[in-house]
Amino acid sequence: MAGAAEHTLFAVDEMKPGMEPMHSTGVVPSQGLREAVERGEIKATEPINEGQIQPASVDLRLGPIAYRTRASFLPGRGASVGQKIEAYAMHQFSLDGGAVLEKGCVYLAPVMESLQLRHRTSAMANPKSSTGRLDVFCRLITDGGTEFDHVRAGYHGPLWIEISPRSFSILVETGTRLLQLRIKRGAPRWSDAALRELHAEVGLIDDETVFAENVKRGLLAITVDAQGNGGSDLIGWRARKNADLIDVSKVNYYDPRDYWEPVRARTGQGVILDPNDFYILSSRESVTVPADHAAEMLAYDTLVGEFRVHYAGFFDPGFGLADVGGEGTRAVLEVRSRDVPFMIEDGQVVGRLLYERLTALPDKLYGRDIGSNYQRQGLALSKQFKRP
Repeated sequence: MAGAAEHTLFAVDEMKPGMEPMHSTGVVPSQGLREAVERGEIKATEPINEGQIQPASVDLRLGPIAYRTRASFLPGRGASVGQKIEAYAMHQFSLDGGAVLEKGCVYLAPVMESLQLRHRTSAMANPKSSTGRLDVFCRLITDGGTEFDHVRAGYHGPLWIEISPRSFSILVETGTRLLQLRIKRGAPRWSDAALRELHAEVGLIDDETVFAENVKRGLLAITVDAQGNGGSDLIGWRARKNADLIDVSKVNYYDPRDYWEPVRARTGQGVILDPNDFYILSSRESVTVPADHAAEMLAYDTLVGEFRVHYAGFFDPGFGLADVGGEGTRAVLEVRSRDVPFMIEDGQVVGRLLYERLTALPDKLYGRDIGSNYQRQGLALSKQFKRP
């Protein structure tokens, strides 16, 4: 079996000490990511360290330079990111020692990591949770790319991040981690029946009525908390206008009141989202991601309203799992309404989760033991802010 593993990214039903049989398709777990690094499928200009390896993703690090661009773009077939930079970049600057990315501007930066993917192996990126909660819009771009955040199967080449701070200007530097990358083998299918079976085994959310009424197209709906829980009437935060700079390297540092306005529950009433304002809200339900799965929240679902409900959206294996101390963890929602004010009420469906299986059980799970910041979270701001 060891010889087979040297020649293929994932061997079907391969056994490894202390691990379950591997599937031929699915999201690559932590140990598979390390193996991909060792084989050169994931490369970097600086060594990839263990802290970058998450249960089902790898953190990407900003390189030493960035560009201020006139607009967001996709290279398109046959074109490189470098060619587009020549056409649309306004100026280049160094990230060594730190640089400010101003809100309302669009930047592009290469990351230290690059890919040499194999046949039927693709990748997808999401902003890290703290990136999304700071309202920093980040997208992954590849040479010849026709879609953001998706890396086509068999891609060989560099990776770039488009960065657009929306609410706050931010300070970043070489090595800052804003995005996380998942590697996927094949295209495993999902169904309502498979989702119900998984819920019966582990309890994906703690509200059976919501689950029974809202499983559609292989997706699990979650609802919003607009009344508060635990005796508090605090149900959300709205980003303040013209707040100060945020150094993304800081942890438990900033006073939330300097950057956020509290949103409080009103008896019998919901929350009116003002167009283009940015809100942090939470789900009513606690959410569980079992050890052999990962989950992603869809950013938009126009069937439930014209608003974006998440900017990060990726949930690692073990998120909310009782076995690793995560029982009661809620999904935090990063919400922005579009075009018109929109009323959301307590218990209203606002987002949908897609669960994807892993090719094998990971050798680490989301939680305190690996320094995860949001296990057992309720309504939580990004890690840069002091807990209110």
